[in-house]
Amino acid sequence: MEKETRDSDILPPQLQGFLDESPFDLQDTPGKEEVLLTRKFGDESIRLYFSIADLNNMDQDADQYEEDPALTDEEAADAAATNVQSGGGNTKGAINQGRTKGGNFNVAPEDSIAASDRAEGSYEEPGEGEEGEQEPSFPATINVSIEKAGKGTLQMEVVAQDGAIVIENVHYYSNPELPDAKTAELSWSKKDLYTGPPFGNLDEDLQVLLEKYLEERGINTALALWIPEYIDWKEQREYITWLSNVKNFIDA
Repeated sequence: MEKETRDSDILPPQLQGFLDESPFDLQDTPGKEEVLLTRKFGDESIRLYFSIADLNNMDQDADQYEEDPALTDEEAADAAATNVQSGGGNTKGAINQGRTKGGNFNVAPEDSIAASDRAEGSYEEPGEGEEGEQEPSFPATINVSIEKAGKGTLQMEVVAQDGAIVIENVHYYSNPELPDAKTAELSWSKKDLYTGPPFGNLDEDLQVLLEKYLEERGINTALALWIPEYIDWKEQREYITWLSNVKNFIDA
């Protein structure tokens, strides 16, 4: 147990390599779910928040789906078909998967993604099966906060999965304290503000412009590949620490 705890604190080379070359600084407090990446970009202060709760919530949702007695076989088939069409978790290469203990997915042979189907520049590492086989990642939510002194804050909620950054919401706040409101008064004043339309309702050219805006600031494919991997590693580290703490408590 002690050896596992020590080993879990060592960041794997592929994760450390990203940090060595990235403009982002990592702030990860042991024992907390949330992780923070920060950087400066000109006169902008950029903060990215993500959490290992995404991985745990995904497990709970899967358990509820499997155990719901009211869900008939026909309803399950309809739900799966809808998810495939909408680009959800059961997309190509994600069907017939099972979670591993580490939080990654095992992909059935019939669902492996052919090399010709992979996006250019996609991340590949040898897996347990065929050498070079790519494991699909889970969707990781990232809260992006871009602040300019005296000009407010642009906040975006994006999802990182399989090397893609997908913007879901874009909000603007003239008061930079509102995005991460830390008092009840600030939270209340934030509730009735108009902060922008749903991202999907924006003109396509504007959507592309905002995507390029993030990419210029390092919120790109490399980051989208790294964050789910880091969440997986951190969840395992926290789990091993938790086991050690419980064992020490029981043995005391």
